[in-house]
Amino acid sequence: MKAADCRAIFLEELTRVAPDIDPATVGDDDHIQDDLELDSMDVLNLVSALHQRLGVDIPERDYPRIATAALAADYLAEATGG
Repeated sequence: MKAADCRAIFLEELTRVAPDIDPATVGDDDHIQDDLELDSMDVLNLVSALHQRLGVDIPERDYPRIATAALAADYLAEATGG
């Protein structure tokens, strides 16, 4: 899957977990916890949603690799063979 597709999916799942976030305002380098203010439970819910949607296991050690939309797009593209 291409990184652009993965970014779109990441933003869709992010806004399901945190519906107050407008995906149009999320920058590539906005940190999900520091800038978008997700708490640890939100991050777990996001990881679970991405797993269900894409079938990708994201171990806790890889959470920093999905900390921004840009990082997540690259990580998810790699994990899905894109």
